[in-house]
Amino acid sequence: MPFTLHPRLTDDTVTVGRFPAVQVLLHRDARYPWVILVPEVEGVREIHELSHEARHALLEHSCGVAETMQHHFGANKMNVAALGNMVPQLHVHHVARFEGDDAWPGAIWGAHPPLEYASEALEARRGELRAAFAALADFS
Repeated sequence: MPFTLHPRLTDDTVTVGRFPAVQVLLHRDARYPWVILVPEVEGVREIHELSHEARHALLEHSCGVAETMQHHFGANKMNVAALGNMVPQLHVHHVARFEGDDAWPGAIWGAHPPLEYASEALEARRGELRAAFAALADFS
């Protein structure tokens, strides 16, 4: 069965790039540097449902993204989570958090309505992340 990105993810994100079989998306909420990894495996809801190889690859990509974001943005904390309560398709959030950000120290979900990027700022952030992730193995 061909892979299709969940409509909510399509609406809430733009593509930054990809790893083999994993999409790298930027969330449109400008309040936080927020990247989402989505394994391109149809029907998978949980990390443990992935094959051993896909699970290992996702973890390696996730760690690379989190480390890069923490360094690049100078984040105090990286929130990395696969919640899936609203979107059942497996996806892993990577949110750079800062003391004093709009939701600190609480969770970002439901704290505030999303703050849309201006189109130029969205493209700038996407380019910034593409450049930051360029050094990661297999990122394109």
